[in-house]
Amino acid sequence: MSIEFRPELKDLTPYSPGKPIEDVKRELGLTQVYKMASNENPLGCSPKVNAAILKVFDHLNLYPDGNATDLKVALAKKLGVKPSQVQPSSGSDEMVDQISKTFINPGDEVILADVTFPRYLTTTKMMGGNPVIVPLKNFAYDLEGMKNSITEKTKLIWLCNPNNPTGTMFSEKVLLDFLASVPKHIVVVYDEAYNEYVTNEEYPHDSISLLDKYPNILILRTFSKIYGLAALRVGYTIASEEILNNIDKIRPPFNVNAVAQAAAIAALEDDDFVKKSYEVNKEGKEYLYNCFDQMGIWYAPSEANHIFLDSGKECKEVFTELQKKGIIIRPMFKTYIRVSIGTMEENELFISSLKEIL
Repeated sequence: MSIEFRPELKDLTPYSPGKPIEDVKRELGLTQVYKMASNENPLGCSPKVNAAILKVFDHLNLYPDGNATDLKVALAKKLGVKPSQVQPSSGSDEMVDQISKTFINPGDEVILADVTFPRYLTTTKMMGGNPVIVPLKNFAYDLEGMKNSITEKTKLIWLCNPNNPTGTMFSEKVLLDFLASVPKHIVVVYDEAYNEYVTNEEYPHDSISLLDKYPNILILRTFSKIYGLAALRVGYTIASEEILNNIDKIRPPFNVNAVAQAAAIAALEDDDFVKKSYEVNKEGKEYLYNCFDQMGIWYAPSEANHIFLDSGKECKEVFTELQKKGIIIRPMFKTYIRVSIGTMEENELFISSLKEIL
């Protein structure tokens, strides 16, 4: 008799992250490789983070604060909410997993977009939920289509704004109209990992204010993007005390390590670094837009730190050829690729290399 695995795993595939720099160096014999694949901050992180991390090294024998109390307090102060309304996690990925474990039962319908963060689909299937997939409209979320997909079996809706991988966004008006139409027993997960990069004034910049009116909403944010702490895996969720208290029942103990907690607190204190990261991203985005326009390349208007574009060539071929030139991007599907916005040096190298390939 052979080992039996849960049937929900049959159609699942492991998550495929962006290719590591060291792998490309080894495979191609390169000494310099630039990673523009995983939407990381090209400036690194705040100098205050480095100093905070060093202080933790003397206490690595101790378990971290399982409640992440100081981080909760720091986030609550920054956001204008109570500490009990904030729950740190090991990146947003872990919280996506915990949300699915908390809410989704076998047979529940879960609404999500067809091209969005893949963990929404994986964790939905993992719990035996039935995904109801709504196609993007002009590479942006179709909230009207999502609203029309709601049935009596709908349990949860995943929203990503700005969207990953397309970088597109929906406005505050569109979001408010949508929330007003969603029955209050349906959970709405609003993932805004890239919100600090948004330049569009119509974006719902004050999503925290929605919590009082919509107790069924969870807001996901992360320290992996503009704060530059991707390696430490720390994110956070803002929601009602009732929701977070129930998620806490299945949360792994000590899920946010001590180094990550100290780094996140220090990162919150450096507004200048966040502002500089925003400006570098804005400048880089405008440069890439201009180059794409000159090259006749279609791209989706991005409000994130990455751009989704049509290379005109098979995406894996472009991915492979760019690697040979020391640049890692993300192949998506057909002729579409995603490139993270880097420093100006990285952006210029990407454009010159892309021109040669195309």
